[in-house]
Parts: sequence; structure tokens; C-alpha cells
Amino acid sequence: MEKLKAHWGKLWHAGLLKAGLFFALIGPGVITSNVDNDAGGITTYSLAGAHYGLSLIWILIPVTVALVIIQEICARMGVVSGKGLSDLIRERFGAKITFYLMIILLFANLGNTLCEFAGIAASMEIFGISKYISVPAGAVFVWWLVVKGNYKSVEKAFLVACLFYLSYIISGFLVNPDWRAIGIASVSPRLHFDSGMLTMAIGIIGTTIAPWMQFYLQSSIVDKGLKAESYKYARMDVVFGSITVNVVAFFIIMLCAVTLFQNGLNVETAKDAALALAPLAGSYASLLFAFGLLNASLFAASILPLSTAYTVCEAFGWEASLNSKFTEAPQFYGLYSLMIFLGAGIILLPDIPLIKIMYYSQVINGILLPFVLIFMLLLINDRRIMGDYVNGRLMNIISWITVVVLIGLSVTMVASALI
Repeated sequence: MEKLKAHWGKLWHAGLLKAGLFFALIGPGVITSNVDNDAGGITTYSLAGAHYGLSLIWILIPVTVALVIIQEICARMGVVSGKGLSDLIRERFGAKITFYLMIILLFANLGNTLCEFAGIAASMEIFGISKYISVPAGAVFVWWLVVKGNYKSVEKAFLVACLFYLSYIISGFLVNPDWRAIGIASVSPRLHFDSGMLTMAIGIIGTTIAPWMQFYLQSSIVDKGLKAESYKYARMDVVFGSITVNVVAFFIIMLCAVTLFQNGLNVETAKDAALALAPLAGSYASLLFAFGLLNASLFAASILPLSTAYTVCEAFGWEASLNSKFTEAPQFYGLYSLMIFLGAGIILLPDIPLIKIMYYSQVINGILLPFVLIFMLLLINDRRIMGDYVNGRLMNIISWITVVVLIGLSVTMVASALI
């Protein structure tokens, strides 16, 4: 009996040790995935539920699988090479290709950053606060958070922000939905080939897998100092993050489907959705939805400029680390500050064509994504970089199929947008 107790005690101790190590190493995967539920993502999911009910909720299952595959590749490259994605692209494909890639990414990320500050403005207007107060305050807060902190403090703040996505899950339970009908819809693919529904389906996929994510994930893994021996924990981090982000997306689509769609209410933005929920789901659900939009917008307004700073500075060989001081990495912090200044400043301009900016930033994302994915697959199979951590045959088949499908969807999105 004593031997059995000692054996179980050892297993318990080993389990606690592994759990502690996982939570110590967790961060990049969870943060990268969850920040993708930004103002643009929440708007897309809200409109999908409000316009098409539960018809598109099944898409989240294949999207989760695709996100796991793509993010796992980045995590593996990060822990093995110790370099960011743009750094590897420059070394493998040359400075000229990297330069043009960075220019495109810079414009796409600036457009996406504008969306986040627009989300801050919209969410605070629900609480009766003018954008001329909320946007500058939000800009100062996200700038201070990153510039005055280090990697550990910034990561802790971002992980806390991830917890606030629970507001959408709580809102979903407050409406007492028909879980049986939702379960059936989740595993029953339905897609009518009219242009609106097809565009919305592509939008759900496009807002979940964006080019900037791959650069940020790999850079943050390098900045955190994770090595090859931590690979299995980095992989668990990525899988956990990919699942949680789509659980939140599931609740947003479901919430809008069982309230707005079933009552025939037409909305055009996440702000409209939050306001429309009040008489249908109660003021608590509405306020939680609005709070979630604010949290997501602030979170993404920090990450997108940070992703841009990491990516561009690595591409040109400049210092890029949150553990460096402003004087040690002036290009890194300078670019981060510039992105926030432009993002917040442009939103405050009168008559700014925000819809066009958001629209074209998504088109640029769609153009850029295929190139980034192809670069990633060529790099992950380069033994000079990855050694024994290259893709196996089965993983290559799955990865290339995933990439080809995503490229096809990106081309379709860009073509439909331009037409």
C-alpha cells in the first residue's frame, strides 16, 4: 500500500511539474491566436451570425485545423532556428524580395491598426464616451504598456487580456440557446453559392488566418527565448490558442444567430450588434459584448504595431526585442510608436473613409498570405535551417493541401473584392 501511495505521489509530482512548465512557457501561441479576434474579426463573426444564422458556424472546425497546422510550423521554426520569420526569409530569399514583402506588410498592418482604433472608438461610444477621448487614451495606454515594459510584463498583460474574451462566452450562455440545434449546425456543412454567403465564408477564414500572425508568433517565441527542447510545450501552446480563439468565434456567431438573425434584425457593425442585443438578450449580454469589443480592440492595437516592428526590424537586421531599452532599439520602438500615432491620428480625422481602408487592408492581406505561406513551407523543409525538425511526408502533404486551399480562398477573396 505504501509503495502504491509513493508511486501515485511521484506521478502527481511529475504531473504538477509538467503543468507548471507548460504555464511558464505558454504565451506566444495563445496571444497570437486570441488577438486575431480583433475588431475586424468580431465584426465578421457578428455579421455572419446576424445575416446567415447558424449556417456558417461549421466552418470553424476546418479553420481550427488549418490554424493549428500553420501556427505549428511557425512555432517549430522559431524554437529550432532562434530567428524570426522575416529574418529567415531575408537569409534564404534575399534582401530584394524581403524589402517588397515588408512594404506590403507595412501597409496591410497600418490598415488593420486603424481598424483596432476604430473598434476602441465604437465600443466606448456605446458607453457614451467620445472617440476624441477614448482613442488618444487608448493610444497612450498601449504605447506605455509596451515601451515601458519588458517581454515578461507585456506577455502577462496580454495573457490577462485573453481572459476577458470569456465575456463573449458568458453572453452566449445568457441567451439560453437551443444547444441541440447548435450542435447539429456545427457538424452539418451548409454553403449556398450566392456571392454574399460565399464572401462571408471567405471572410471568416481570412480574418482567422492573417499574414501578420505568422511573423508575430515566431518573433515572440524568439524574444521569449524558447529553444528546441521546449518544442512540445510551444506546440501545445499553439494548439490550445488555436482552439480557444475559435471557441470565442463560435460563441459570437451563435449569440448573433439566435438573437439578431432569428428576430430579423439587420446590423452592419459590431457596435450595431452590441446595441441590438440589449432588448433581445438583456443589458448584461449587450454590455459584455461591448466590453469584449473594447478589450479585443485594445489588445490588437498593441499587438499589430508590435508585430510590424518585430517584422520590419528583423528583416533589416535591427535590434528587435521587448527586453531592450528604447536607446538600444530605437528603430524597433520608433516604428511601434509611429504605427500607434498614425493609427490613432487617422481615426480622429473628420470624414475618414474607414470602410475603404478596412476593405483594402483585407485585400492586401489576401494578396500577401499566399506568398507568406509558400515561404514558410520552403523554409520548414530546409534541412540547413531545421535539421531533423523538417516536415515529414505526411505533414508535408497535409500542409501543402492546407496552403493550396488557403491560396485558392485568398485569390477568390481578392478577385471578388476587386470585381
